[in-house]
Formats: sequence, C-alpha cells, structure tokens
Amino acid sequence: MSKKTFIIAIIILIIDQLSKSIIEIYIPLNESLTIFKGFSLTVVHNFGGAWSIFANMSYLFILFSIISLIFLIRFMFSFKNNIRNNIAFALTTGGIISNLADRLFLGYVRDFLDFTIFGYDYPIFNIADVSIVLGVILLIYAIIKGEDKNVKNN
Repeated sequence: MSKKTFIIAIIILIIDQLSKSIIEIYIPLNESLTIFKGFSLTVVHNFGGAWSIFANMSYLFILFSIISLIFLIRFMFSFKNNIRNNIAFALTTGGIISNLADRLFLGYVRDFLDFTIFGYDYPIFNIADVSIVLGVILLIYAIIKGEDKNVKNN
C-alpha cells in the first residue's frame, strides 16, 4: 500500500468514526431527524449486515472483514499503479477497517444514513459503507479495463 493510499484510508476511517460519534451525541438510538423528504439521519445499531442479515453473527463479519483486508492488500500490488486504483483501495480498506473497529469494540456497526428513493426505503448505512461500495465499483472498473493483470507500475 502506497503512503498516499494508506493516508486516504486513515482519513476515511477518521471521517466515518467521527461522523458516527457526532450523530450519536445529537440523535438518540432508534430516533430520526428528517433533513428533507426522502433523507433522514436515523441512529441504529446494526448487529448484522445490510438489511440486518445474519444478525447477531458479528464473528462472521469480523472474519469476513479480516479475510477481505488480506485479499485487498495482497491484490493491491497486482493492479496498475494509478490515482483511481489507489483511491479505490483506500476507500475500500478504510471503510472495512472502520466497520471492523465498530464490530470489535462495540459488537455492532453504527449506521445513520436513511434514504427513501422512489418509494423504496433503503437499509440504513454509514460513510464506511459508501466508501466500500465506491471502492468496489472502482475496482470492478479497473478489472474491466484490464488493470488488474500485474501490469508494469509506472
């Protein structure tokens, strides 16, 4: 992991942890603050994954997170070294580490972003989740472009 990638991952971790802590100070657990129609800040403790699947199986998510981090670090060096790929790895790594920290130290993940779009009420999520999704999308794009083939890093 390059120094810049590591720094961006740490920034993602800090932003996510700070946002979770600040939101929990001002909004009680299981309560909402409507920002505008379709978007609220709703504090929940998620003991599972998205849609609370595998609730109360934190050990499964801890194990999956650790395995994911190992794979990310292992494959990071086989991708073309460019800004987009470095950001992709930083977003994904920072998000995984932040949610992993919640699971390890609290036993659950703190979520608060609550959207209803076109009548669908999405699962409540956090900034780490957004980072992971964006990072994975960028990595898929890199794979489609063939940038994952142990190319010569410039």
